[in-house]
Order: sequence, then structure tokens, then C-alpha cells
Amino acid sequence: MRRLLKFLLYLVVIGVIALVGYAYLADLTPTQTRVSDPVTLDVD
Repeated sequence: MRRLLKFLLYLVVIGVIALVGYAYLADLTPTQTRVSDPVTLDVD
């Protein structure tokens, strides 16, 4: 049982390292678009 928990802990650590590496090295920049909407103001 202890070996199984140790193995699962190693898998979790490797998964976290892989996720952090992917976040830093992959192109995760969002696409940017300019949005302009006209605004009507009801001024009395």
C-alpha cells in the first residue's frame, strides 16, 4: 500500500511539473481584438 501511495505522489509531482512547464513554454497568449461600441447617454 505504501508503494502505491508513493507512486501516486510521484505521478502528481510529475504532473504538476509538466503543467507548469507547459504553461511557461507553450503559446498561451489570447487573441486580442479591438472592441468599440457606441454608447448613448440619456442626459436631462
